[in-house]
Amino acid sequence: MVLLRRVIGDALRARRQGQHRTLREVSTAANVSLGYLSEIERGQKEASSELLAAICDALGARLSELLGEVSSTLSLAEGMEGVLVPVDADAVKSQSKPVDGDVSVSVRRESPLKATLHATRKPHRDVVYAA
Repeated sequence: MVLLRRVIGDALRARRQGQHRTLREVSTAANVSLGYLSEIERGQKEASSELLAAICDALGARLSELLGEVSSTLSLAEGMEGVLVPVDADAVKSQSKPVDGDVSVSVRRESPLKATLHATRKPHRDVVYAA
């Protein structure tokens, strides 16, 4: 099962790392503790909509962009057999599926009820981040 908080955390971490920024820089800008931001990025804590908006603002992104990306990732996961539904214990432990040339998704099944979804999105060339 893919947890929404993990996909949100992965998307936030990817944006932060894509800007070559540290947890400390983003946590200070979003006015959230470094430890709590780290837990959000690792999918261990669920952030409120207000906190997500503050983190997105600190990253120079719109909340709608982040949620759209998360929605796309979950949609891809739903299309991969066995990712969001229980599967046989003898099922394949991991899958990888390139999608649309810009996104690749890999799934690592850790147990019948736990899977880690990792989506990699190539950055668009026309995206410019301000320093």
